[in-house]
Amino acid sequence: MDTSYAIQAGREIRIIVKPDRVNDSDAVVLAKDIAKRIEAELEYPGQIKVSVIRETRTVDYAK
Repeated sequence: MDTSYAIQAGREIRIIVKPDRVNDSDAVVLAKDIAKRIEAELEYPGQIKVSVIRETRTVDYAK
């Protein structure tokens, strides 16, 4: 895990991971694991969205 944010009054959690360390299937497992841990350890009304963001950006310039 690189960075995490809780947003929308705590209704959404975004976890930013390094793409060279976490593949797509690991990101799915990580989101499910975090959601299960939230369900087990916290009490809250409604639901909390857990997003794992794995992103690579490449930029080049035309001159």
